[in-house]
Amino acid sequence: MKIHVVKIGGNLINDKKLLDSSLEAFCQLKGNKVLIHGGGKKANLISDQMGITTKLIQGRRITDKKTLDIVVMTYAGLINKNIVAKLQSSDCNALGLCGADGNCIKSSFRLKRTKTDIDYGYVGDIPNKSSINTSLIKLILENHIVPVLCPITHNGKGSLLNTNADTIAAYIAISLINYGEVELHFCFEKKGVLRNVHDSESYFPRIDFRLFQKIKKNHSIKNGMIPKLENAFFALKNGVSKVSIGLPYYLNDVKNKTILCP
Repeated sequence: MKIHVVKIGGNLINDKKLLDSSLEAFCQLKGNKVLIHGGGKKANLISDQMGITTKLIQGRRITDKKTLDIVVMTYAGLINKNIVAKLQSSDCNALGLCGADGNCIKSSFRLKRTKTDIDYGYVGDIPNKSSINTSLIKLILENHIVPVLCPITHNGKGSLLNTNADTIAAYIAISLINYGEVELHFCFEKKGVLRNVHDSESYFPRIDFRLFQKIKKNHSIKNGMIPKLENAFFALKNGVSKVSIGLPYYLNDVKNKTILCP
């Protein structure tokens, strides 16, 4: 069976029309499907409204206790349940989950490896694919329900952790490869990975790992695109059959997006 693992983020979450169109395209995918969503920009907005300064380093959020409360409320509550409701309105039966639900995604605190490393706070790393409760996800899919996962995990010791949604998508895709042909789609508001950030038409149709290393070194890409591509290549290397980055409208199209190559 074919399994689509789709991650949506960026401005798709904030813009109602973009989100509605994205979810409509997602519903049209054939086969089993899993949706993972981000929502960092929405969390930033709510943080600002509450007078809490958002701190980002190289596209990654510093999550102190107050910020953790905000991202849990925003990701696992507001965004997740709105997405589930929108999917239900399209007759796509969905179940919203965070990592603690059903022991779905277990993570560990990101450790500082040297004195100069950044302390990201309540941020989780996924140690390996066994951290994903694959049997639960498979059971949900077999009952024709779409799992909708937010980027909140748990450490098994009572702490919730903010975890990169692209990383979660990659590990979930890898964990499902024994159950079918898995395709991983990273969807955001651009047509793909751009050669020139000021030209929305300048996307790479294909990127292999060597080209990725080159454009990362010359700073053609930066911030959030770097971990996204790192996770994309990690998934490809670990058995996911196809990985793409681009607009959600082209989920069913073999072109008009960036395709990752080994």
